[in-house]
Amino acid sequence: MPSRMRWVVLLPLFALGLLAGCKGSVQTTPIKTLLDDPGRFDGQTVAVEGDVTRAYGVLNYGVYQLNDGTGTLTVVTKSEGAPRTGALVGARGTFRQAFTLGTETVAVLQETERLEPNK
Repeated sequence: MPSRMRWVVLLPLFALGLLAGCKGSVQTTPIKTLLDDPGRFDGQTVAVEGDVTRAYGVLNYGVYQLNDGTGTLTVVTKSEGAPRTGALVGARGTFRQAFTLGTETVAVLQETERLEPNK
């Protein structure tokens, strides 16, 4: 096969390989950003990732807290249960603000999908 023709065949395959490698990368939102302006994100689908600092689960239902170094957010799941404390996980779901009182914002993420962390 001539050199030029080989590149015509290999270049698209190389590009597909790069795209497949990018598949797992998910754009996450820092928890601090969500908590600093919770009304802006209320009802929106967001992705976060961090270390699990607390976890409670039973029969595939779970509640866990994620800390990404900028803040802590409670995640509620109805399908995969809670990951173990200390695990690094990502989650995508609907952000829900409850209330803000002074410097404290209470909000949750209703998980729809567990993600592989980018770290």
